[in-house]
Amino acid sequence: MLRVIVYGLKVFGMINVTNLKLDSKGCLGVRVDLPSCSSPLLLIMAEKGFVMCGFLNVEAAERLNVAAAVVSGVKTFDDVLNAQIKAVTSKAKGMGVEVGMLGVEALRRMI
Repeated sequence: MLRVIVYGLKVFGMINVTNLKLDSKGCLGVRVDLPSCSSPLLLIMAEKGFVMCGFLNVEAAERLNVAAAVVSGVKTFDDVLNAQIKAVTSKAKGMGVEVGMLGVEALRRMI
């Protein structure tokens, strides 16, 4: 179960950093509201990797050898958690993250 902690940091009204709890473990949610765009850039970081929206590049994450998974069509942190994973890096696969699983399951493997 996800519980969003009440405090967060908002920068310039466009960047929001929020502490999230997933199964009593801490994660960090980053939301960037982009100018002239109806969909935000979203990222939830766990201790060993992250789940990112489709704005971010999985090929770059692969080259950097990080554990990353991609979801698409998301507008909130809850959407990220409930969306199906569309792509993963090799490092994420090594943690048991698979295409088709939910974002929340991917993050549990990255904590």
